[in-house]
Amino acid sequence: MDKIKVRLQYWIPQHALTRLVGKIASAKAGSLTTAIIRWFIKQYNVNMDEALHPDPQHFATFNEFFVRELKEGARPISEGDDLITHPADARVSQFGPIQDGKLIQAKGHDYTALELLGGDEKLAEAFNDGEFATLYLSPSDYHRVHMPCDGTLRQMIYVPGDLFSVNPLTAENVPNLFARNERVVCIFDTAFGPMAQVLVGATIVGSIEQVWAGTVTPPRGNTVHRWEYPAEGDKAVILKKGQEMGRFKLGSTVINLFAKNSIRFDDSMQLGQATVMGTPYAQRQDAE
Repeated sequence: MDKIKVRLQYWIPQHALTRLVGKIASAKAGSLTTAIIRWFIKQYNVNMDEALHPDPQHFATFNEFFVRELKEGARPISEGDDLITHPADARVSQFGPIQDGKLIQAKGHDYTALELLGGDEKLAEAFNDGEFATLYLSPSDYHRVHMPCDGTLRQMIYVPGDLFSVNPLTAENVPNLFARNERVVCIFDTAFGPMAQVLVGATIVGSIEQVWAGTVTPPRGNTVHRWEYPAEGDKAVILKKGQEMGRFKLGSTVINLFAKNSIRFDDSMQLGQATVMGTPYAQRQDAE
């Protein structure tokens, strides 16, 4: 059955299905929308007690519910300039060193930083022998993505691609998954060097948004697009640790890349571990 589930993803019209689901999720359908949201909450055991608006009737569309805000204080941000915090509520899919320019996708599968970052060799070199972490957001998770540290945005890259599911089953069976799916790559200057935060699209992920740019996708295309940002001035994008940087309208994956000798992972990091946005998962390499 698992093989069938994976094989079907090669045959289904991924982009057409995603566009259809996106339209449904953005539709204002009154009581029908509320009924779908109630079903989803029950099906995936979504904790609405922590939501700013816990009543399903508050949301005009399913998308509004899916990117719901949390109550103030629901996710305290761990203080300390040397601490890197989880950017999302998720689960640790993989983490570890970037060896020979490669990241582990799953047992028996890896892919290159060069492919993930859209084919920019100079950019990929910045992360040679560094560290990476891959975090999978399930349907029940809070789907806003936040900054793991203070950062100044220097580049955003839209990379077109497929829309396979990014759940653990697919990660274990589809080669090059994260480097073949559509994604938005964000490169930040930080106190410990360059950091990449990559938002990976997936089947029925109707939209990826950034706080400084709005909706990046859709529309979808076949061309890599790059945007450069200044370090200073009115057009600079400077975000603090814990500040929202983007969101998924329907679930997906976040990948962080760090430069060589810049960070070390917290001892609590384990494969499959549930993560909570704002809690520590790494610190600066030179921190005591």
